[in-house]
Amino acid sequence: EEGKMFDGSSIAGWKGINESDMVLLPDAGTAYLDPFFADPTVVLTCDILDPATMQSYVRDPRGIAKRAEAYLKSSGIADQAFFGPEPEFFIFDSVRFANDMGHTFFQVGSEEAAWNTGAKYDGGNSGYRPGVKGGYFPVPPTDTLHDLRAEMIKTLEQVGIETEVHHHEVATAGQCEIGTKFSSLVQKADELLTTKYIIKNVAYRNGKTATFMPKPIVGDNGSGMHVHQSLTKGGTNLFSGDGYGGLSQLALWYIGGIFKHARAINAFANSGTNSYKRLVPGFEAPVMLAYSARN
Repeated sequence: EEGKMFDGSSIAGWKGINESDMVLLPDAGTAYLDPFFADPTVVLTCDILDPATMQSYVRDPRGIAKRAEAYLKSSGIADQAFFGPEPEFFIFDSVRFANDMGHTFFQVGSEEAAWNTGAKYDGGNSGYRPGVKGGYFPVPPTDTLHDLRAEMIKTLEQVGIETEVHHHEVATAGQCEIGTKFSSLVQKADELLTTKYIIKNVAYRNGKTATFMPKPIVGDNGSGMHVHQSLTKGGTNLFSGDGYGGLSQLALWYIGGIFKHARAINAFANSGTNSYKRLVPGFEAPVMLAYSARN
């Protein structure tokens, strides 16, 4: 009930050292048993409070999401917004990099990568691997990661996250996607963090590295995250209608709002330099503001 104090000045952009004390307040409804620690360990998602007021800290992303949900409801437009993200990621066999006074480099290794058709491996090179832009929906043995993704799915279900789909994505070198069931903003944001945690740790315990970096390799598709969105009121889907693409006027206005605020959204949705390595023509990445009934 009182929470746990922590040092807010050690988190970039939060607090100065003169007012560093902040409060972690656990949300009991988020509890699950961590599937990776040797000893039974409960994981709890926390809200961040300012100890001076014991109110939500203004820069706490979870607090911002809660306030956004409350604002939507108070507006009378809708009772609830639902979000269904589909994170894409690469699974590499090895990752090497350096940036020092003498040299700069990075190198990723993937036995599945198209550039390894001539590589020598213990036991031989089977030759099965997706080509550049040829990785969408192959079956094993070309898709070498099916069992690993299945293990990720089982682990997600184990901690209470409902899953819907997993498959190999377009790029060579182990690009994958896992889709989970949509939910409310705060719950889905919590679950997305847990999803990334589980994907990375399942990969790690299998001797591999999972990355959600937007464009880790040049010359092939990067990783994005489609987010399905809808508004409901009284159990009715407010986006369903008889307008373009079967959408309501509210849905079209909603799309217009995203367009209007696209630059601001980019500060969060495309927050790093590497994001813009991905946003170029020819790699199934968005390069313009558009909407369509089909894609």
